[in-house]
Formats: sequence, structure tokens, C-alpha cells
Amino acid sequence: MKIFPLTLLPNDANINFMKLRWVSIAVAALIMFVAIGAMFTRNFNFALDFTGGNLVEVHLDKAIPLDQVRERLAVDGYDSAQVQTYGSGTELLIRLQPREGDASASATAHAAAAVMKAVSGEGNNAKILRNEFVGPQVGKELALNGLYALIFVIVGFLIYIAFRFEWKFAVAAIITTLHDVIVVAGWFAISGHEFDLTVLAGILSVMGYSINDTIVVFDRVRENFRSMRADPETILNKSINQTLSRTVITSFVAFLTVVALYIYGGGSLRGMAESQMLGIIIGTLSSIFVACPLLTLGILKVSKQDLLPKAKDEAALARRP
Repeated sequence: MKIFPLTLLPNDANINFMKLRWVSIAVAALIMFVAIGAMFTRNFNFALDFTGGNLVEVHLDKAIPLDQVRERLAVDGYDSAQVQTYGSGTELLIRLQPREGDASASATAHAAAAVMKAVSGEGNNAKILRNEFVGPQVGKELALNGLYALIFVIVGFLIYIAFRFEWKFAVAAIITTLHDVIVVAGWFAISGHEFDLTVLAGILSVMGYSINDTIVVFDRVRENFRSMRADPETILNKSINQTLSRTVITSFVAFLTVVALYIYGGGSLRGMAESQMLGIIIGTLSSIFVACPLLTLGILKVSKQDLLPKAKDEAALARRP
């Protein structure tokens, strides 16, 4: 008996993805190069985390809506203010980029005045607990640390997949994952949406989601290579179809979770949720249309011998299915 949510797509689906591999890879490459071009020509709208600015902590007698604080700060010239609560909810952590022409000293004074004006109200006294200027050097260090984290994740994935599967699978998986990361990052360059540490965290989580989805498909590829008598393209196509239902359901549930975060998580988490939403969509499509098709091209073309343990002699290899 089949339960609808668990069999959204039939297990015996026979969509010919390999027939579309040249088109899918060409489209993926085009989107990736557009994203790269946008990153070099438009650059990112870096937030305070990377550019420097003021960090202000405020204690209030009672909580107030964060959107109201952001709107008041925007009227005062701080359009991209990051406002979030911590502790009991009456403490606010506010990050402000300095207004044009402000030096560090004047920026600190103006930030304090703007924050007090935005949070103060009748019967709700405010007290500034901390007001400090974050220099651009700290922002450069954060950007460099983010790059190190990206390299660390890529190298870790490469080693793990090469150990678990085979080097061709590792290279295909890393290319696919990098494609997803570049497209998501390119979106922020194209749209001009603010790029902060939460967005970077979202992109790193996209890498984890994308590689997980790809490994599930590759695991089925390995099983089918050992059990089926067929050419590699047929086996790859069959493997994608067999995992298609699982891929779509998992991606849909993950997407709903991130949508909820985007809607109800507030402005401070919106960038991370946006990067994850786009990453889930791109990662799902790339695991279907990019990862396996790469295993049919050039030096990455996979064969049965790549996945079977090394035989002691040719006769033993010939006896294997």
C-alpha cells in the first residue's frame, strides 16, 4: 500500500535526464558565469560585519517592535540598520553603518543619538550599555575568516567523498557544490541585497545541503553499478529516477522550514533565510541535472571498474555482474 506523501513520484519513474545532460550542463554553466560576472562587475553590498560601523547595546524598560526601530533609524539616515533582541527581550543589539562623511568619533556620537531617538518613548526609558565603533580592519578579518571556512569545507568534502566513493565522484560533487555556492552568492551581487555574516552562514549551510543531496544520488549510483548490467548512462539515469521522490520531498520540507524563518525570523535573519531558500532550489536541481551528467564527460566518465573493489586478476573481474 502506497502512502501519498512518501511516494510523491513513482519509484519506477523513467525520465530520461541523461538525454538532457548537454542542455542542463550548458544552462548551469551559463547561470554560473552570469553570477561570476555579477560578482566582479557589481560587487556585494557588504554589511557592517565586513565594512565596519557602530555597535550599540540598549536596555529598555519594556520591549518594542523591532521593525518600528528600523523604520525610525531609516528616517534618520541609517537605511540598513540591523536590530535584534537578546537576553530578556528588553535588550537590543543594533548595528549601524556610518553615514556618509562621518568619522569614527562623530559616527559614534551620531549613532548614539539616533538610537536613543528611535527607541525612546513615553513610559519607556532607554539606557545605552555599549556604543563602540567597529573598524574596517575587523571587517577584513571577518571576510578572510569566511574565505578560510569556505576552503576548509571544500577540502573536507573532497577528502570525504574521495574516501567514501572515488575521486571522480569527489570532483563532480565539488564542482556541483561550487556551482550552487557561486549562484547563490551571485544572486546577492545582482540583487544588491545586504551581504553579512548570516548570509555567509546561509551559504555554508547550502554547501552542506547540496553535498548531502548529491551523496544520496551517488550512493544509489554505486549500488546500481554493482547490481545492474547496463551502460553507465542507463545506470546514472535509473539512479536519479529512483531517488527523485526522496529528493523532491526532502527539499520541499526544508524549503518550507526556511520560508517560515524568512517570514517570522525578522530582518536580522532574512538574508540567511534568503540564501538558504535559493540554495535549496539550486542544490536540488543541480543534484539532478548537473552532478550525475558530469560523470559522463571526459576524465570524469565513470565505469563499473571505478566502483568495484580491485580484482586480483582479470578473470575475477569478468565474473562480477
